[in-house]
Amino acid sequence: MTTHGPTRRTVLLATGAAAFTVGCGEYGNEGDSGSDTVEASAGQELAKTSEIPVGGGKIFKDEKVVVTQPKEGEFKAFTSICTHQRCPVANVDGGTINCTCHGSKFSITDGSVENPPAPRPLAEKKITVQGGSIRLA
Repeated sequence: MTTHGPTRRTVLLATGAAAFTVGCGEYGNEGDSGSDTVEASAGQELAKTSEIPVGGGKIFKDEKVVVTQPKEGEFKAFTSICTHQRCPVANVDGGTINCTCHGSKFSITDGSVENPPAPRPLAEKKITVQGGSIRLA
């Protein structure tokens, strides 16, 4: 009696399904901030206003925050974690906050999605601007 093992196709499909499930579990839970997430603390200075270009912004990787200046003297802050698969955003250029993992782009004005696949806007972070200093509120 001859016994046949699983076909190559069955093995590949099972492996792919397992990898997809693990990937979804790790990145797909939008409410999970993860135990290794370091949040910036209230009152912490992020930057001087002179460090944030008009029409652009600056990413603070350790604090997981991006600060933008859409118009002269108007500062905004958002989480720097993309809402698609939780990759950190890579840069601020051309009036958008850009995630290079899958091409998502967000508005520097309100964090809204300007280019999918991100399903939701970046969450706004509260900041205070006082005496040339930008601090988390």
